[in-house]
Amino acid sequence: MKKEKMAMKGCLSVTKYFLFVFNLFFFILGGVLLCFGLWILFDRSSFASMIGSSTPTLKIWSYVLSGAGILTMILGFLGCLGSLKEIKCLLGFYFAFLLILFAGQITVGVLLYTQRSSLNVAVGKYVENIIKSYGIVTNQTELQEGLDFAQEQMSCCGWFTPEDWMKNQKISQNSSVNLYPCSCRNTSSFRPNSVINGTANGTDIFEPINEPRNGFCTATAKDNWPVYQRGCMNSIQAFIINNLICIIGVCIGIALLELFVMTLSMCLCRNLDQNYNKLARYS
Repeated sequence: MKKEKMAMKGCLSVTKYFLFVFNLFFFILGGVLLCFGLWILFDRSSFASMIGSSTPTLKIWSYVLSGAGILTMILGFLGCLGSLKEIKCLLGFYFAFLLILFAGQITVGVLLYTQRSSLNVAVGKYVENIIKSYGIVTNQTELQEGLDFAQEQMSCCGWFTPEDWMKNQKISQNSSVNLYPCSCRNTSSFRPNSVINGTANGTDIFEPINEPRNGFCTATAKDNWPVYQRGCMNSIQAFIINNLICIIGVCIGIALLELFVMTLSMCLCRNLDQNYNKLARYS
């Protein structure tokens, strides 16, 4: 009987120090994420020029990294202090925090699956409004820059089809010049090696070699835009389908890790005595 109690005590001690080391690592990781997010937030222009990303995209990532860093640091702090000092209250908060996080992830997943049609319509209307007002003002807004970046990187045009851009006020009102968004330009349609003195030679589609990557470019005809023929909605769906196994695997791995840590924290919490400051003695 005494050996069983000693074995139980040893298991609880191992659990205690495992939780401490595990959460110490997460606390440090959270600090790194927070610092990196703040670095991007205050130095977006340098990062944009270095990695070729858009400023609004980096702004979103800076907020995501900062938020994830703060959340990870809070979890790591509660887990470290609660397990090392054997404080039942902190372990309870740690378990509750993980439980809320786990429930929130399940809720978001269910809502995304059940409301995917409504979400698709809402995002489509949102992008449509950006397209309609695109190019009206001289300086691009962050949303317009984000749309340019998405179309260029994902090789897509518009949300549903490239015809979405016909609703743009500048394109529809300008009948003398055939305009199209430069970020939609299908680069595979051009042959840079055949460019002579800024004009293409021997190709059906020709433009200056230094065409901009945002704003509007000119086409030979309205029905002959040299753009990607797939909408960005289809590109996003194709990306999700192609990476579905990886996405599901990561989600399941995170969920199992949370359940495992929740179980350890609850086991340790249940075996603390009523003084809240030491492991229950079995002698």
